Amino acid sequence: MWIYKKQLQFPVNINATDPRLAKVIISQFGGADGELAASMRYLSQRYHMPHPEAKAMLTDIGTEELAHLEMVGSVVRQLTCRMSIAQIKAAGIDDSFVDHTNGVYLQSAAGHPFNAAYLQVKGDPITDLHENMAADAAIA
Repeated sequence: MWIYKKQLQFPVNINATDPRLAKVIISQFGGADGELAASMRYLSQRYHMPHPEAKAMLTDIGTEELAHLEMVGSVVRQLTCRMSIAQIKAAGIDDSFVDHTNGVYLQSAAGHPFNAAYLQVKGDPITDLHENMAADAAIA
């Protein structure tokens, strides 16, 4: 179904350590409006789409969101891979660091773990497509 190229869609090359910025960006990884939520929403909604074209579109978009997830995760990793203890404390991520060290964990900037309740999958194609448009407009 998918072909995975072992390269990022767009290269990410960050040489600076900035855990404060990583704390903000992590919401795009595992937060309510992040790339994982978007991907799972589209890929879950595709199962009840009555038209093959709509199902294919949702599959394509969900797959694209997975590519975004990979890029965002790479950004967070590169921003945090050389953190000092002082930087960890100054960024306010010391509690998260205790549990995950500098792993790229599915969470929001506030430290809330990813939750499937973020996803809206109602089973009605019109409702789901409207929700998708609203979710995409909110983060644009």
